[in-house]
Amino acid sequence: QVQLVESGGGLVQAGGSLRLSCAVSGRTFSNYAMGWFRQAPGKEREFVAAISWSGGRTSYADSVQGRFTISRDNAKNTVYLQMNSLKPEDTAVYYCAANTRTRFIQPDYDYWGQGTQVTVSS
Repeated sequence: QVQLVESGGGLVQAGGSLRLSCAVSGRTFSNYAMGWFRQAPGKEREFVAAISWSGGRTSYADSVQGRFTISRDNAKNTVYLQMNSLKPEDTAVYYCAANTRTRFIQPDYDYWGQGTQVTVSS
């Protein structure tokens, strides 16, 4: 079993920044890939960013490319999402997810956190 706990969400003005954290416990964190997703009211959950086991490979949705940065600290069992130049359309519940079946970026994540709310005011 893997447990994921997100933190760092909140209310921020457009143009501002937030850093989300996801603390992971359970299986050896450095053995698997991680991702961030988000879900806005009335919309389906969408991919935001992903990172491989070592942090050497990352992937981003077009909508956040250049503004968001995913990173991980395997010594702290934590994955981060640095969000800059936030826009009102970034408002959503943000979820971190673990894909424990692979070290590399692939879909089909098998563990999810409870989510943290990010609200960007205009």
